[in-house]
Amino acid sequence: MIDRKNQKLSLSRQCQLLEISRSSIYYKPVAPKAEDLEFMRLIDEQYLKTPCWGSRSMRNWLRRKGCKVNRKRVQRLMRLMGLEAIYPKPRTSRPHPQHQIYPYLLRDLTIDHSNQVWAADITYIPMARGFMYLVAVMDWHSRKVLSWKLSNTLDAEFCVEALNQAIERFGTPQIFNTDQGAQFTSKEFTSVLKDKDIAISMDGRGRVQDNIFIERLWWTLKHQHIYLHSFDDGAQLRTGLSRWFEFYNKERPHQGLDGHTPDEVYFTTCLPVAEAA
Repeated sequence: MIDRKNQKLSLSRQCQLLEISRSSIYYKPVAPKAEDLEFMRLIDEQYLKTPCWGSRSMRNWLRRKGCKVNRKRVQRLMRLMGLEAIYPKPRTSRPHPQHQIYPYLLRDLTIDHSNQVWAADITYIPMARGFMYLVAVMDWHSRKVLSWKLSNTLDAEFCVEALNQAIERFGTPQIFNTDQGAQFTSKEFTSVLKDKDIAISMDGRGRVQDNIFIERLWWTLKHQHIYLHSFDDGAQLRTGLSRWFEFYNKERPHQGLDGHTPDEVYFTTCLPVAEAA
């Protein structure tokens, strides 16, 4: 996909057009074993049902399915996928010990219009011969996916790119909520929010329900699209996700939105800047 000899387009511009983080083009992954990929796919599907399961429970479940696997291997694969039991540790990625953690601001808050609260999260996406990580930025009230990015590493850069893209397209929210993962507590990510005077909110440790709407998005995406198709590479995955998110935002009605689509709710409840402030 990337032409390193192209004299007309810089590497940065090519990455921007392909919607991938620049750091990912320097990453040289070691091809995972086919058996590991199968275990990871099984773990990913089960984790959506039982996010409270740690490596012991997941190992026991895999063994009941006939998989010859020990706990150490399950631990390694779950770390690679960015998965941890929601109790007592947070889901997705581990917090960085030197990063500031911010309070959860959404408790008892009435969220009644678009651009009031945005949220972001990362999930693991399996492919036919590998995997990638997906980050999405969602408007809490309308459930609209404002932006998304893929990466083959769990760095902060692709999360920052998704955040900047959402801001460029849709302005700024009053509050931005995430988990306590190192990508979201990083200076690169939080400095963008502070520069835009956006209040920072973070889930309590082990409280997957604090970001429930984006967790439901992952369940819907995987069960209605990812698990039904085979993606050979990042280009195919990116094309498939682009079509699905377009459908999700514009055509898929939500029971929680009284049968309306995210786009319909987002654009009809967007308050003028002065009123929102």
